Amino acid sequence: MPTRGDRHLRAMQLAKQLAALGARLKTIHVITGIPPRQVQRLFFPDARSIPRGRAPDSAEWYHGANLILRTDACLIGARYRQLRNQGLAAGEALVFAYRAYQAATLPPYRISLDRAFNLVSYIDGIWLAKAPALSVLTCPGCGCEFIAAIGTVAHPGEPCPFCKLLERFHLDHRIQASYPARPALDMTERQLGMLALFHKLSPEAEGDSPSA
Repeated sequence: MPTRGDRHLRAMQLAKQLAALGARLKTIHVITGIPPRQVQRLFFPDARSIPRGRAPDSAEWYHGANLILRTDACLIGARYRQLRNQGLAAGEALVFAYRAYQAATLPPYRISLDRAFNLVSYIDGIWLAKAPALSVLTCPGCGCEFIAAIGTVAHPGEPCPFCKLLERFHLDHRIQASYPARPALDMTERQLGMLALFHKLSPEAEGDSPSA
């Protein structure tokens, strides 16, 4: 049974990781329970370094986002769901999922830690959300995990964001430039294969050797 001291140290370690990933004071407070002023004093001694701006307060941004942003969100949401199913606490799962997302994409990262926090809140129905509004489904076509509104059923023939990316790859240089040659090793096997395929199809990769 963890002691009060153990829980406090764990919260501090999690707060430090969240701060390093660019989380806002309120986000760190909601996840760890540490008061915002204490978070600022411990991790943001320079007030100018505190992340600014208003964080999203609903999941509507995901439904209105462009294809690349939705795919990025799916990388985070799918990995978060896997980690939660493996028994990780929500805060740790968010940190690991966001790091996996960073390893699978190129900076500057299109989705902030706070937006990822919003996303997983509505997947689990915790923190910002009173009930789940998003679910993680498996695409019948490509096998990748993707995010959809709660209650959505994945039907064969209906392309997920990964299917759409692959379809548009040759027509959109932004998609070709969005993912590195070596995606994160802890994403799903299907998503790894999809991201690797994007790179293999890229004109810039035609000269790469098979081992590259």
